[in-house]
Amino acid sequence: MTNVSTLSNGITVVMENMPYLKSASFGVWVRVGSANEDESNNGIAHMIEHMMFKGTNNRSAKQIADEMARIGGNINAFTSKECTSYYATTLSEHLPMAIQIIGDMLNNSLIDEKALKKEKSVIIEEIDMYEDSPEDLVHEILQQRIWKGHPLGYMISGRKRTVRKVSREQIIDFIDTFYTGENIVISIAGNFDHQEILALVEEEFGRIKPMTNTDILIEKPQYNKVVVKRDKDIEQFHVNIAFDGISYLSEERYTLSVLNSILGGSVSSRLFQKIREEAGLAYSIYSYGSSYKDTGLLHIYAAMNPNQKDTVIKKIHSIIESLKKKGITVDELSMTKEQIKTELILGSEGARSRMNANGKSMLNRGRLVSLNELLEGIDSVSLEDVKGFANKYLDISGLSLSLVGNIK
Repeated sequence: MTNVSTLSNGITVVMENMPYLKSASFGVWVRVGSANEDESNNGIAHMIEHMMFKGTNNRSAKQIADEMARIGGNINAFTSKECTSYYATTLSEHLPMAIQIIGDMLNNSLIDEKALKKEKSVIIEEIDMYEDSPEDLVHEILQQRIWKGHPLGYMISGRKRTVRKVSREQIIDFIDTFYTGENIVISIAGNFDHQEILALVEEEFGRIKPMTNTDILIEKPQYNKVVVKRDKDIEQFHVNIAFDGISYLSEERYTLSVLNSILGGSVSSRLFQKIREEAGLAYSIYSYGSSYKDTGLLHIYAAMNPNQKDTVIKKIHSIIESLKKKGITVDELSMTKEQIKTELILGSEGARSRMNANGKSMLNRGRLVSLNELLEGIDSVSLEDVKGFANKYLDISGLSLSLVGNIK
């Protein structure tokens, strides 16, 4: 059973009781990420996520880690373009302690100057790590250029020169602006006492400021057709193709799921079977969607020997044109729907997955999307829907391309 409540300061709390479990998962979802930044503070949302673990008025960084280890729990966080999440999974009897620790982090973090300086070095190492990963880099540089000049194109981790300059005062102001009741969803799933946990969440998080005094408007990003090249002395050649796509709020999102799975989202997909299995031209090839509040992209990624890049790109082109012209078969549609539905059902059976699904649903849509609604959405996709989507969005003349490898 799932219940939605509102704390005294406007924080939305969604609680799904799963009495057959012996565990529980707790997550705080904040509606802020790199898309809320500007040129002067790019990377600050990610930096705040790091700093929340570096000590509070009540606990040192080591105490935060030790207390979670003592109850056998797992605590972590992530920052994306449009949200930041702090979460923990533990045995049901230790859920109150996990809530208290995360509540302390969000209410009482010190943002200590010495710790901030040290963490900047860690973040710069993280930026270098992404630079050294061509699979990440070929995706990142493409989105940067497609949405150049818009915050959605910013790196989540920020640029080194910006990270070095961010001050403690900027961090405090950013938290004060975005870490507010209207911007936060708390999601809890697992086996727990509803009234006891709700009262504890009010005690720990009810002190957060209800709303910001600043009206923040983010303009809709415009898709720019680009070709980006990054020369790297590496053995493989990495290619990322992107098409203008859809928002996660679009009515066509179920069609995208089906099309993506058929195109390159599974080992039975056309790209994988024809380019990897039949032709042996690429070790890794797949497609995926990147959807956000106002826009999205449909990507195709491939890694191959540099000598094969022209052949691989031509085959990708041919597969797309065939999909647009002939559509898909009844068998493909039926098999793909079963694959997606199985993934959805299996992915909904744990406390962590339910916490994630409910948190994202409330944050992004303002309502819960049930598993049955998702399954019905997938079932509703027709052959004509998939062919129509392919012809609408897989426009070869409008694609963007990024290349990473030994281009010279």
